[in-house]
Amino acid sequence: MIASEQFLYMVILFTCLLCSTCKKNYTIKPRVVLPEHYVKEIRPPSSKGEPVTVDFSIYIVDINSINVEDMDFRVDMFVRQRWTESRLDMPDDIFEDGDDYVTLPPEFFDNLWQPDPYILNSKVSEIAVLTHKFSSVTLYRNKTVRYAARMHAILACQMEFQLYPMDIQSCPMFIESFSYNNQKLRLRWAEDGVKLNPELKLLQYNVGQPLELMETTGYMVEREANFSRLVMYFRFERQIGHHLIQTFAPSILVVMLSWFSFWIGLDAIPGRVTLLVTSMLTLVTMFTGLKSDIPPVAYVKALDLWMAGCMVFVFAALGEFAVVKVLDVRYQLQKNARVASVPRILPTRIQAVDKKTRCVTAWDVETPGIRCRKPSLSLKSHRFLQLSWLDHKTGEEKILWKEIDRQSRIYFPVFFLLFVVFYWPILLLKKVG
Repeated sequence: MIASEQFLYMVILFTCLLCSTCKKNYTIKPRVVLPEHYVKEIRPPSSKGEPVTVDFSIYIVDINSINVEDMDFRVDMFVRQRWTESRLDMPDDIFEDGDDYVTLPPEFFDNLWQPDPYILNSKVSEIAVLTHKFSSVTLYRNKTVRYAARMHAILACQMEFQLYPMDIQSCPMFIESFSYNNQKLRLRWAEDGVKLNPELKLLQYNVGQPLELMETTGYMVEREANFSRLVMYFRFERQIGHHLIQTFAPSILVVMLSWFSFWIGLDAIPGRVTLLVTSMLTLVTMFTGLKSDIPPVAYVKALDLWMAGCMVFVFAALGEFAVVKVLDVRYQLQKNARVASVPRILPTRIQAVDKKTRCVTAWDVETPGIRCRKPSLSLKSHRFLQLSWLDHKTGEEKILWKEIDRQSRIYFPVFFLLFVVFYWPILLLKKVG
C-alpha cells in the first residue's frame, strides 16, 4: 500500500513538472510575441526618421596572447546589445509574477530583427561554444530586447616600439554596423560601458584603467557611406621589472667590470685583453638575445641606445688599453734613445748645442773642426709628445700612459653616470608625453 502511494505521488509530481515545462515552452514560442506580418529583415520603426539606437556594453573577462610578431592580441568578453523592438506583442502571461523580463532561448533570436555590428579590426571573432552557443535573449515589458553572448576576438594593433622596453601600446577595438549607415542605425555605449575583470593580470603588461571609450562616425570607401562606430582603447603598459633584472642590471655590471682593466698594469697584458674582450662579447651576446623578444623594426629603439652606449664604453676601455700600450712602447724607446744619445764629454773637446739646427757640435783641440750630430730618430719623433715629466712637488717622474690609466679610473665612471642620468629622465619624459 505504501509503495503504491509513493508511485502515485511520483506520477503526479512528474505530471506537474511536465505541464510546467509545456507551459513555459508555449510562452516562448515566437508566434506568441511576434505579430502576424512581422518581417525580421526590416529594422524597427523609429520616431521622426531617427536611426535605431543600439546600446553596447562589454565585460572583459581575459586578455592574453599579446603577440608582438603578428601585432595582435586576444580578448575574451561578454558582449551585450540592447535595443527597442516596438513591433512585438507582449502578453502578460509570458512574465512570471513580479518580473519585468523573460529569458528566451538563443534560437528565438533568429526570428527577430538583429543589428549587424562587427569588429572592424578583428582578425578572428567567434561566439564561444561548448554544447551550444553561450548566448541568451532577454525580453522586457517595455519591448526592449537584450542579446548577450560570450565571445572571443583576435584584434589587430599597430604597435610602436620606439620606447621599448618602456613602451605603452594603445590598441583600439572598432565596433561598427556592417549594413546600416549612420542614418539608419546608431551605436552608442551603455551606461555601464566597458568593465574589466578586476582579477585580470598579464605577464608583461599592466592594463590601464579606465579604458578610453569613444563614439564616432567612420566613412567606408567600399560602401560609400558613413557608419556609426564605437571605439574602445586598450592601454598596455609594459612592466619594466623583467628588463631591469635581465637586461639593464647585467649590462651595467659588465660595463663596470671593464673598468677593472685600468688597475691592471701592462705587465699583465693577456689578463687585461681577456677582460675587455670578454666584456665586449658578453654585451654583443646579450644584445643579440634581446632581438628575439620583438620583431625587427626600421627605427631605433630605446633599448638599442642603451646597449649601444654600454658597448661604446667597453669599446672605449679597449681603445684606452691600445693607446696606453703604444705610449708605453714609445716611452721605452725614448728612454733607451735618450741614454744612447748622451755624448761622452772629453776634456780635450768643447761641446755646444745649436738651438736652430738642434745639433750637438764639438771642437776637438787636437783635430780642429766642427762635427754636427743630430738627435736620434726616436727622439725626434716624440719631441711633440711629452711621454714623461718630473713632478715639481714630489720630485717623482710622471709617465703619460700611467697617468691616462689613473685618470680613466675617474672619468669613465663619471661619464657613464652622466649617460645614465640623461638616458632615464629623457626616456621617462617621452613615456609620460
